Amino acid sequence: MQSIGFLYPGYSAEDDYPTAQRLVGESPRLRLVHTEMREDAHRVDALLDIGSDDVLAAGVRDLADAAGPAEEPACDAVIWACTSGSFVFGWDGASEQVAALQEVAGAPASSTSFAFTDACGRLGVSRVAVAATYPADVAERFVTFLATAGISVVQLSTLGIVTAAEVGTLGRDRVLEVAAAGDHPDAEAVLLPDTALHTMAWLDELEQRLGKPVLTANQVSIWQGLRLAGDRTARTGLGRLFTEPPAELPPADAAPGNPA
Repeated sequence: MQSIGFLYPGYSAEDDYPTAQRLVGESPRLRLVHTEMREDAHRVDALLDIGSDDVLAAGVRDLADAAGPAEEPACDAVIWACTSGSFVFGWDGASEQVAALQEVAGAPASSTSFAFTDACGRLGVSRVAVAATYPADVAERFVTFLATAGISVVQLSTLGIVTAAEVGTLGRDRVLEVAAAGDHPDAEAVLLPDTALHTMAWLDELEQRLGKPVLTANQVSIWQGLRLAGDRTARTGLGRLFTEPPAELPPADAAPGNPA
């Protein structure tokens, strides 16, 4: 059976992944391991540490240990399921991060930040609203990252929440409220860029309320993992992004984040 590995920092909204597994179906298997978070803080220095190569390499080893000796490689694709812990490095740094992850994993790899740009490309959207949980200085780095991929942010809203643990406590009503408040008439989609935020159970409801695609961090991470693993299955209950099969991958030598 195919499996996709997710390296997830700390503990906050990891239960989004069992929810996603029920919606995806029995295969591919979504396998999550928790990576070390020496400090839970949406602060640049802490995020650079969370996404460091040694932390991600340790996560890949945990995936392999959980898979057991019979599975080589441990997963068909590996995703660094952290937006801020990837875009904070900038486009070039995030590309190097993915390259290092792919080398140690021995399988196709990506991160949530590139999953967002690829998902926007797949949907054909270039103007978005970003409803971020982060402090403003961190959220601005995501805006810069998106701009590198040709995606303009017509509205940025921030909650200023410092820890992932606090973000993980936000429930359905608050998430719907944050998304609606962050929307803008000129936005072709609304992005919720934090894997610490629960969203997987409410994706269709979010899109029905806003009347446009809503892309969330755990959603695009899972979509990217399926895509990298070669899964071409259309699915319902996971937002507009999943209603058509992912496009074929770009050439192997293409830079991460090319529209898909």
